[in-house]
Amino acid sequence: MNKNSIIGFALMGLVLIGFSIYNQPSEADLAAQRQQDSIAQVARDQAETARQVAEATRKAEALEAARNDTTALFYQALNGSSQQVVLQNEKVALTIDTKGGVVKKAVIKHFTDRKGNQDVTLFDKSEQELNFMLAGKTTNILTADLYFTPTNVSDSTVTLTAPASNGGALVLNYSLGKDYMLHFSLQAQGLSGIFAPNYQAMDIEWSEKCRQQEKGFLFENRYATLTYKEKDGSTDYLNETSEKIDEPIEERLDWVAFKNQFFSAVLISKEDIQGGALMSSVPFEKPKKEEEGKGETYLKMYRAKMKTAFDPTGAKPSEFEMYIGPNDFRLLQDVEEESRFGKDLELQRLVYLGWPLFRIINRWFTLYVFDWLTGFGFNMGIVLILITLLLKAITYPLVKKTYLNSAKMRVLKPKLDEATKQYDKPEDQMMKQQAMMSLYSQYGVSPLSGCLPMLIQMPIWIAMFNFVPNAIQLRGESFLWISDLSTYDPILEWDTNIWLIGDHLSLTCILFCVANILYSVMSMRQQKDQMVGQQAEQMKMMQWMMYLMPLMFFFMFNDYSAGLNFYYFISLFFSAAIMWVLRKTTNDEKLLAILEAKYQENKANPKKMSGLAARLAAMQKEAEELRRQREANMRK
Repeated sequence: MNKNSIIGFALMGLVLIGFSIYNQPSEADLAAQRQQDSIAQVARDQAETARQVAEATRKAEALEAARNDTTALFYQALNGSSQQVVLQNEKVALTIDTKGGVVKKAVIKHFTDRKGNQDVTLFDKSEQELNFMLAGKTTNILTADLYFTPTNVSDSTVTLTAPASNGGALVLNYSLGKDYMLHFSLQAQGLSGIFAPNYQAMDIEWSEKCRQQEKGFLFENRYATLTYKEKDGSTDYLNETSEKIDEPIEERLDWVAFKNQFFSAVLISKEDIQGGALMSSVPFEKPKKEEEGKGETYLKMYRAKMKTAFDPTGAKPSEFEMYIGPNDFRLLQDVEEESRFGKDLELQRLVYLGWPLFRIINRWFTLYVFDWLTGFGFNMGIVLILITLLLKAITYPLVKKTYLNSAKMRVLKPKLDEATKQYDKPEDQMMKQQAMMSLYSQYGVSPLSGCLPMLIQMPIWIAMFNFVPNAIQLRGESFLWISDLSTYDPILEWDTNIWLIGDHLSLTCILFCVANILYSVMSMRQQKDQMVGQQAEQMKMMQWMMYLMPLMFFFMFNDYSAGLNFYYFISLFFSAAIMWVLRKTTNDEKLLAILEAKYQENKANPKKMSGLAARLAAMQKEAEELRRQREANMRK
């Protein structure tokens, strides 16, 4: 990092600090602003309440009208008793309510929930609603209002029938696969006369209150998203932190997923989902410590309004599938083969691996290494350590080469001081830089490689930032003092939330930040040892920024998973160890002798110098000549 970069960073920091201080409002201004904000908030709340009441009234009137229409045709199915039919295998237990004919409870087996229960309940009772709406010529049909009669009941199949007064019926057929895939269809029998001749699409409304499944409410919220896949395209998702109210989707879709951090419910349609509107809202707040464990807490509210193909003649059923299970990359690849639709569903995209560059690293390196190491039955903490060691081994040759180049700059520092001492005036700084670059080139040293270690590590660090929080294999896994690598490891907890910190201190986050400070000290010391003249003084201006960065990381990562913080801690520890070993094993005298030999070789045969070195030497001579002419003119 050269002097201009250091000065630029320092000036930007000073400008930001000065600007924030200058624009800081007075206490009176703050009080006035708070009062205005309170008035404005009340007005907004009243307007929002009025809007919600109007919307609820409109929906209630529309629903009542639809129900009145349904009554005429399905009066038999509008009366009955709710029964529970359970479809289950070794992986899931899905409870289907005959009132509405849809899954009302989903239990994923063999995954302990955050309260210590043996299985994870993804949703239950009214937490999820799925309603099929059919618009006839004079009659609207809402499946949510109908009581279906179950037949053909087994552990994996059930047929649900809602009879109509004209002798027809609506039929739902369910079949549970061997893993997490549920196949089902909706078919109209003997009802073609009630629909318009050109009626070919039905409406679907699907909603869910997304349960908190993990200990870290805020951290899980970052990874809970409404995700969808475009037909013949990639996946996308609604912003996980902002409110998205009925955002229109114009593209045709293959599936829509209500996703938690580690579990998802995915609705897949055989025919394309023909647009619609998606909603993801964040109406829930993090529960206080004393409220935890008292009932269920929720992260988000999801809703999807969709259309898909419907054959009113009943010749062709509308077919669907639901994946209800864990977000496991390899598992999702395998389960997708159970789909009967022949689509490239790419369900593994539910495991977010980062932007394209980082996704490539995770997809084609990290995942394979992770699978290979876990295949040996190692503890997940050991797996993270081994991944770190493997990455350090792969990057070691380049890191060593970079360090040796920095060491060359360090041993050349006395010669640089001597060669540039005449350029002590401010107007001579450009010539001083040219003289330094020329001398470096003559000794065969590249001063631009000092930032390479960080450039090498950053893509890997960011890739792991995306991989570790989405690795369900870490969920519930303990290591040393860490009870669960997928969430934070509190060394101290309290009842109230403190701004920027929360209600706990994470030990692995503290270790990561301390390791970051120590590594920064070592890096700055190494850079200072190779800087010439005023550069060493200017380096002090950057020290406070380097010390503030770990503090910023603490506020960012205190809520993050212990596995991620542990990986960063181990990575920095090994980086510092490698730097220390290289420093101890580098003989400065031998290194200087090698450089002197290179210098004499270039001096004796200038043609062997690289093109850059030759150009820098020529520039140095021109700069020296200009300096002499300027001094001669000043003496005149």
